[in-house]
Amino acid sequence: MLKKLRCKFIALNMTMVAAVLAVVFTAICVINYQQSIGDVYAALNAAIEHDSKTKEPLANIAPPDGTVWKGAPAGGADDEPDLEGSAVERARDGEGNAPFEIGGKKQDGRFIPVAVYQVGGDGALEAVSDAGTASLADDVLEQAGAALAERGDGSGLLDGVGLYYVKRTNDSGTFLAFADKSSGDGWQTLAWTLAGVGVAALLVFLVISLFFSRWALRPVEAAWTQQKRFVADASHELKTPLTVILANSSIVLEHPERSVASQSQWVESTQTEAERMQQLVGDLLLLAKLDEGDGANAGPSPARERIDLADLVEGDLLQFESVAFERGVGLESSVEPGVQVRGDASRLHRLTTTLIDNACKYADDGGRVDVTLRKATRKAELVVHNTGPAIADDDLPHVFDRFYRADKARTRDEGGYGLGLAIARAVAEEHGGTIAVTSDAEHGTAFTVTLPLAD
Repeated sequence: MLKKLRCKFIALNMTMVAAVLAVVFTAICVINYQQSIGDVYAALNAAIEHDSKTKEPLANIAPPDGTVWKGAPAGGADDEPDLEGSAVERARDGEGNAPFEIGGKKQDGRFIPVAVYQVGGDGALEAVSDAGTASLADDVLEQAGAALAERGDGSGLLDGVGLYYVKRTNDSGTFLAFADKSSGDGWQTLAWTLAGVGVAALLVFLVISLFFSRWALRPVEAAWTQQKRFVADASHELKTPLTVILANSSIVLEHPERSVASQSQWVESTQTEAERMQQLVGDLLLLAKLDEGDGANAGPSPARERIDLADLVEGDLLQFESVAFERGVGLESSVEPGVQVRGDASRLHRLTTTLIDNACKYADDGGRVDVTLRKATRKAELVVHNTGPAIADDDLPHVFDRFYRADKARTRDEGGYGLGLAIARAVAEEHGGTIAVTSDAEHGTAFTVTLPLAD
């Protein structure tokens, strides 16, 4: 189940990241496309705006070698204007012979080749100078002119010849400006680049997700393992009394003619096991109630009344004086008066009796149990210490686990079900406190509980 949960976790994360990247990269490409098209039309409009004012036909400018361009009238060197620094001069090739068919002009930070033509009286297109930085091949120009002959002023894309155009008519005449379709296709390169970046980012995030999925699901895995162990342990503990009860009932039913008094052995055994099972179920229910206090959907907390913890501890000590005497254990106490906390008296009573009972139970013969209650900095500190064998280092981290018993060989009569310390920790945490344990062969074992003092 955990493997499937991990796969779902990774798949969900990858889907979310892929969706975010797709939306962001698509938005970037759309913005870039709109900006590219805007730059193209801005360059076309600027070229027409400039050339419609100068209205200087490119065909009227003779090249330096004395040749005449197509459509140029006959003329000598005296008719040649000064071209130095003009757009036409910049558009000529390295030998200054003629303008190249594709060029560049800087418009808003981008070089966009623009060809500008004026529609003559006979419908022929004549190239105009100054702003124009490119020209069209004759066949392309013929197709573009034919396509735009019947169209009114406006702009758009001539997909058949791969040109963006702007057509405008003013007092100076009708002008056409053209730019290559590739001038607005920069977004495609950006899109492929972003696609590659997106794939690489997803691969990196996949590796990161594989690592973090283990870290994120580690508490879930621990809880799942603990739950399985808890169910197995609870079933095992319930199995024994149920087996005894069923066996006793079977024996009694085999001799229905006998009186209850004659079979009291089996009846008493059944009652004893039923009481054990009742205690176990009660402990399980108490743990369940304490666990509910940690969740978001927890039920109402128990009444938090002001409790004199010193009186409560002294009362519990009186109950265990006879128990300690029977076991040959000395019971000493040092209780500071007036230690008050807020909480549930019955649950705090369960906490203190559990710790004192364990201390008396596992103290060595002739040993001693010391119970100390004192005020610390804004906290009440309860220490229950006993001499005797130390808890093994391997067992020490697990003493508060449910159904955990460090001494695997001890019987249920002596060791209980292994729920007492788990309940003690849950009660301490419910009251905003902590519980800790230290144990070594020289100093014995000590459980320390800290609880917030009442305001």
